[in-house]
Amino acid sequence: MIKTAVLGFGTVGSGVVELIDRNRGPVERRVPEGIEVKYILDLRDFPDSPYRDRVVHDFNVILEDPEIRVICETMGGMEPAFTFSKKALEKGISVCTSNKELVAAHGPELLQTAQKNHCSYLFEASVGGGIPIIRPVTSSLAPENITRIIGILNGTTNYMMTRMEKENLSFDEVLRQAQERGYAEKNPEADIEGHDACRKIAILSSLMCGKNVRYEDVPCEGISRISMTDVAYARAMGCAIKLLGVSERSPEDGTFYVRTAPFMVPSSHPLHSVEDVFNAVFVHGNLVDDLMFYGRGAGKFPTASAVVSDLLECALQIGSTIPVRWTDEVMQLSDPAQKKGRFFVRVPAEHREKAAELFKGCASVSAPEAPTDETAFTTAPMTEAAFEAAVAELGEVRSRIRLLEA
Repeated sequence: MIKTAVLGFGTVGSGVVELIDRNRGPVERRVPEGIEVKYILDLRDFPDSPYRDRVVHDFNVILEDPEIRVICETMGGMEPAFTFSKKALEKGISVCTSNKELVAAHGPELLQTAQKNHCSYLFEASVGGGIPIIRPVTSSLAPENITRIIGILNGTTNYMMTRMEKENLSFDEVLRQAQERGYAEKNPEADIEGHDACRKIAILSSLMCGKNVRYEDVPCEGISRISMTDVAYARAMGCAIKLLGVSERSPEDGTFYVRTAPFMVPSSHPLHSVEDVFNAVFVHGNLVDDLMFYGRGAGKFPTASAVVSDLLECALQIGSTIPVRWTDEVMQLSDPAQKKGRFFVRVPAEHREKAAELFKGCASVSAPEAPTDETAFTTAPMTEAAFEAAVAELGEVRSRIRLLEA
């Protein structure tokens, strides 16, 4: 029997423990010796839980037990998750985690620590919840030159944009609804300002190039400025507004363009139909062509399933390291100002003629619900720098949203 410990008995941690109990058959088909949760680390007691006898409050109890071979870190946040993970790896105890904040900030360091001590650090659950995406990118698609990853990586914002489109609810109304349903935190900043999705696309980008794409270097915008007027225009254009993480490898020099921002996604693109709390990751390889991974991007059991998947892999490789190519060499990203693309723009009606001069080749856009005191258009392909220069000269702009090319 392989003994494990779960750090944190919240939503995901409790899901891990329950899943191992409920799915003993599938677990033992993969690991015939079986998996036993010996300890659950938490500050709280759980007198009504059937697992109350496994709860401990001192991490050293786990660290000093020679029977513990793998740890599931589901605490979230930077500390004490980082300290506990590193100490475990230094003792040769493998760690699997759902903690995207920790992985994005310290992934290379923890992977190196694991390699030095003949154990593994795995993080399938850190991106996409229950969607298998980390292992496909690092293993199944290893022969591929992956040139693009585009992802709906945050279920909260996707739920909000779906409800705005389907029910004509304002941003504030759908945010309140998301909080009531438990999809959004009381402080929703990490979701609605794009930070959560930014960390996830940074992780995926790092795995694409094998170097360290720091999420602090990734331009990041959220959905807090999206209005119902924007949604109405998108609907009229046959598009849906989605918060996307985008990572593209340049065919010329191999540099990476990475960004998190809202995009208008056309109906011809597979990501257009991804709604509510679902996530999807669209991957393009030079020979395999297009792939899409779709499923529940968060939630108790979907995320727990990904954690336990890593746990089983670690259990089968005790005493060795499951390789993940991600060094601490910082990847220099391409200048986002030189990225070419098309934009949707709304300006006051009195700026119509000047906008036509500044944005050569722009195409007018209309919508039944559009305000009468403004004009809207899509630009021809242009660099971000040229777009910003034209906006600065134009003056007042009510909205700007990038267009995703099909």
